[in-house]
Order: sequence, then structure tokens, then C-alpha cells
Amino acid sequence: MKIYSIGSFNIDYFYSLPRFVGAGETLSASALKVLPGGKGLNQSVALHRAGARVIPCGLVGRDGEMLIDVLKTVGADASRVKKTDLPSGHAIIQVDAAGQNSIIVYHGANFAFDEAYFREVLADAEPGDAVVLQNEINDVGLCIEIAKEKGMRVVLNPSPFDDGIFSLPLDKVDLFLCNELEGASLTGETDPEAILAAMAAKYPGDVLLTLGGSGSVYRCGSGVYRHGLFEVPVADTTGAGDTFTGFFLFSLIAGESPEAALRTASAASAIVVSRMGAALSIPTMDEVKEFLQ
Repeated sequence: MKIYSIGSFNIDYFYSLPRFVGAGETLSASALKVLPGGKGLNQSVALHRAGARVIPCGLVGRDGEMLIDVLKTVGADASRVKKTDLPSGHAIIQVDAAGQNSIIVYHGANFAFDEAYFREVLADAEPGDAVVLQNEINDVGLCIEIAKEKGMRVVLNPSPFDDGIFSLPLDKVDLFLCNELEGASLTGETDPEAILAAMAAKYPGDVLLTLGGSGSVYRCGSGVYRHGLFEVPVADTTGAGDTFTGFFLFSLIAGESPEAALRTASAASAIVVSRMGAALSIPTMDEVKEFLQ
């Protein structure tokens, strides 16, 4: 199975601060790091490092060569990442003393997708291949429709969540990857069990729900599977969800049980939160296996 990871490529500016900046307040940052990020890039790297046959797809500006270089550095296929005349998307990330983050995103080239690009990058897709999408690019609904025309499986991470999610053809999504807040926004429920029940009633797709410190739960058909959180020192939570996504998907594709896939993904995300940055902090599968041992 080929996995087409279509999503955002960002340049991330990390500012280390004692706390998040409040309204009308000016704080001095103790450090600045400029790193590659964006859910599309992060999930592509995670899938590749997990061992998947991933095809990263995205748009960057003329300033985005560093983002393409990340894919080349890890050995992933960068041929379908195209340059545009718009600036690359970027994020301004405040990281507080506890390792939590607050993020401002500028879309830039990430909102320059169109039908021609989707059809070009999916031209060699076959029935049974998968496409992984999130909500940091434009025209996600169009991409879902094109993917289903080709008999592909659609995986949707509805993040960042906004009301535009409800305009998407959610009945054509095969797997939802949500955190607790996104699940609540989709269903109007707040309890994890109620969220899963409401998702099952509204949408035919399976659901992976991440629950922060409470771990994760996966509903597949009539089965429900759970895993707790690995406790590690937290340096930066950026990219944890994207890392979980990549390792969970690959583990399922590789034939692991849902319980084993959750365990592998949980370990991978534990490693990434113990490091600064997003894409370049994602571990290899060998590192994850060593962690689990």
C-alpha cells in the first residue's frame, strides 16, 4: 500500500518563554530556534521513519528549500513537493517553562492547492492506497472526492478544527484521527465514551481518539482498544500527535494488532515530546523498539 501524505509544510519559529505572552504584554525570549514543521511534513516524516511507503505531497515557497531538504535527509521521496510564488507557511510557537506550546499559523503556500495538483500527485494511486489529510491546507473536501474516485482509503486528522470541517464529505472518511477537543467539536459530547458512540452513530469511519495524559482509544467496527501514556520528561509537545499518526497507521498497515499499534504509536510520541522541535525530533522505528525494550 502506498500512503499519500498531503498536507502543510511550515517553517516553525520556536520562542522559549517563562510563560505565554498575555494581551498587551511584552516578554523577552530566552532562545529562538527555526525548525521545519507543518502537519503534512511531520506526518510524512513519521510515516517514513516508521517504515511506510509514503509519498509526501505539499506546496512551499521559494523560501522552502529547507523543508524539502528534510525529506531528502531522512530518505523520503520529495519529488511531489512543489514550489509556488507564495511564501511558505510558517508558525510562531511559544514554548513555556513546562514545555507546553501556543501556536500562531500563517497559511502561505499551504492554501494554494487546486484540483490540478491533487490529480497530478494522485495520478498513480491505486485502489486500496491511502491518503492522509489534515485541516492545514485548502480544498480538503475536493481531495477526498478525488481520492474516493480512485478507490483510496481516506484518513482525516481534522486539525486545526473549525466549522469548515462540517462542509467536508465526512461520510467518505475511513479513519478519523482526533484529539479529545476535536472529537468533542465533531459530536458535541465531552466524555470519551460518548464521543466514540456519537461518532459511530454519525459517521461510518473508524476513530482513533487521543486523550492527552489519559492515553488513547481506537474504535474499529465493534472493537474498542485502549492504551495509556508513557511517562517521560517533556521538552516540547509539538509534533506528538503527528508522530502518533504516522506510527499508528504504519503499524496497522504492517499487520500489527490494534493494541500493538497503539503501544508503538504511544512510544513514538513519548520519544518526540522529550525532544525539541517537530519533524527532526521524530524517532526511527528502531529507536521506538529500543524504547519499548
